[in-house]
Amino acid sequence: MASLLDSCWLYLITHFSEFQLATVGTFLIHESVFFLSGLPSIYFERSGLFSKYKIQKKSNTSEAQEKCIVRLVLYHVCVNLPVMLVSYPTFRFMGLRSSLPLPHWSVIISQIIFYFILEDFVFYWGHRTLHTKWLYKHVHSIHHEYATPFGLTSEYAHPAEILFLGFATVVGPALTGPHLFTLWLWMILRVLETVEAHSGYHFPWSPSNFLPLYGGADFHDYHHRVLYTKSGNYASTFVYMDWLFGTDKGYRKLKAVEEVEGKNY
Repeated sequence: MASLLDSCWLYLITHFSEFQLATVGTFLIHESVFFLSGLPSIYFERSGLFSKYKIQKKSNTSEAQEKCIVRLVLYHVCVNLPVMLVSYPTFRFMGLRSSLPLPHWSVIISQIIFYFILEDFVFYWGHRTLHTKWLYKHVHSIHHEYATPFGLTSEYAHPAEILFLGFATVVGPALTGPHLFTLWLWMILRVLETVEAHSGYHFPWSPSNFLPLYGGADFHDYHHRVLYTKSGNYASTFVYMDWLFGTDKGYRKLKAVEEVEGKNY
């Protein structure tokens, strides 16, 4: 397995420059993972498939879904891609490399765990700041146009928010100066996580049913359907930041009521 991976990586670094891989390559991987993982929830809404697992009974119109897709393509091409191109020298300065050998799996795993923890901490405070009155009205309200989220709405946001909260995603890699392979793997996992959190569906196989402290779709869906001044649940991945700072009280009360009603039923 390792030799096959090394061979594939050797092909990439032989046929493409590090700049091409770190910018255009990263962009193409992001787009592929994001749309392939996010589009199914649109199909689920339109077809009614898995409706018993849908968190909210409401569904988005086809027009609203199409508007989201068009805006996303525009934002990604006009904001994300230029940022990747411009930020490459900074990552290179911070220690980004693409040469062989690939890092050991213990290094990759430890770095990605660190990225998740740091990203969640930074995202919590950035997201909570975006829920202050002025910033919500002029910036974050765009993301909340979809009170019933679906996978692709995870990146539907004001360009300023894309840059602001995007910092939480890149600060970990910027500090450690990772191998490009680690950076790609981190990006893939982060995209899958945020798409799942916005999917609008809580399945028996959802990660939150198996991973301790993981928030997931049910946790974040509450954030979208409640008035912005009372929503809470600001963290991106885990639940402990909201628990520590008391911003999940509304959600906890709701779950307690649902549990009692379920037992009575």
